[in-house]
Amino acid sequence: MAAETTFKAGLEDVIANTSEICFVDGKEGRLIYQGYDIHDLVNGGASFEEVIYLLWHGELPSKAQLEKFTKEIATQRALPKQVLDFLKTVPKDANAMEVLRTAVSDLGFYDPDNGDESIEANVRKATRLVAQIPTIVTSFERIRQGLEPVEPDASLSAAASFFYQLRGKKPTEFEERAFNIALILHADHELNASTFSARVTAGTLSDMYSSITSAIGTLKGPLHGGANEQVMNMLLEIQDKDKAQTWIKEALENKRKIMGFGHRVYRTEDPRATHLRRLSKEAGELAGETKWYEMSQIIEAYVKDTKGLNPNVDFYSASTYYAMGIPTHLFTPIFACSRISGWTAHVLEQYRNNRLIRPRAEYVGKVDQKYVPLNER
Repeated sequence: MAAETTFKAGLEDVIANTSEICFVDGKEGRLIYQGYDIHDLVNGGASFEEVIYLLWHGELPSKAQLEKFTKEIATQRALPKQVLDFLKTVPKDANAMEVLRTAVSDLGFYDPDNGDESIEANVRKATRLVAQIPTIVTSFERIRQGLEPVEPDASLSAAASFFYQLRGKKPTEFEERAFNIALILHADHELNASTFSARVTAGTLSDMYSSITSAIGTLKGPLHGGANEQVMNMLLEIQDKDKAQTWIKEALENKRKIMGFGHRVYRTEDPRATHLRRLSKEAGELAGETKWYEMSQIIEAYVKDTKGLNPNVDFYSASTYYAMGIPTHLFTPIFACSRISGWTAHVLEQYRNNRLIRPRAEYVGKVDQKYVPLNER
């Protein structure tokens, strides 16, 4: 019984739930989705749509199942007119994650399955969310630039559609492939902070949209979803690769927090960083600007040598996205475009075997205080 009442700051290593969706093996440095190693999925050429299906259903789809599922997502990308109108009223300098959080909540009003909490209805809601969150992100980005949102093209993959709706033109072969891999790598990560928020909300039997709104609000925090943006801001501050080692040395000596290194669970290299390092190099070479990758290599080597810390998923995703021309303020919303697959998988799992999530706190306040009437204080 003692283990149940032992306080762990930040719930570190506390088992709060059971799940079949994702296994983070911190000791071996493995990330497994429904039994499939992330390296096998990426190296085998899986599509993001395949991974979504896997997370939701526990098995890879057949060719016919994947075609049907991909079409279901692609045909749901358009936003309700009311949500699009809302995006046009938002201040142009609004935080993109705040806009996404509010727009997703707004989507719930117009979902045709609103009020139906059956598993079948919630799978349909999840499909719409996976399809429409990227449309919210790209539409607001265009609106804030004074441009009209781009109508979705249902013939495009999830990865290609994001670039098309952001820029109004189809991506290069590399951009589609690299972004597809990035979406897979960010799809799920067990009971991370935002997923836990989603499951806590779903555990009250609140609706799918409330659960995902909770997750987005949690992801907005810089200690969770904003790290890769801060990594890129660091690289932009350094600017010159010849200054990188001196900069990082002084930053560490001054106790400055360096984002993109270490992880609460992994004791080895984050397996997602392995793929993003390669993509960062390739993206830089194709863009004709390799200094961001080279700076990252210098910083990684120094931090690993002096602090024994490995890069996590955020470190090389920063330079990868930046080399593909994606603005830094979209890095965290892009995280949501991927993680919605995992969030919805966990919400669906919570609904299927629900128990209200209600942990305890270790009380450290005063006891036996005596009330003193107001006129005597």
